[in-house]
Amino acid sequence: MDKKLVTTAFDLHGYTIVENLGLVRGIIVRSRSIVGNIGAGLQSIVGGNISIYTDLCETAREDSFELMLEHAAELGANAIIGVRYDANEVSQGITEVLCYGTAVRVEKN
Repeated sequence: MDKKLVTTAFDLHGYTIVENLGLVRGIIVRSRSIVGNIGAGLQSIVGGNISIYTDLCETAREDSFELMLEHAAELGANAIIGVRYDANEVSQGITEVLCYGTAVRVEKN
């Protein structure tokens, strides 16, 4: 799927939605490692961006995004609209990241 056809908007300029295939999602559950927690603790002493956690969050978002793309491809979609992310702490140190949207088939105008 062309990632240019994945959007947070509810339409794609220059394209017509010809079929709505329904909700698609990608979910990933991640935990922080003890090494990561120690490194992040040291970074927090200095202040500023805690890059260890930033990298962990970005990886989780990217993984959930890729899983959503796979789900959409299984349905025959060539685009996804209304994409959103959600994150919840499942347990202390364990976080669920969900990426979801509406799978559609589009045709260029």
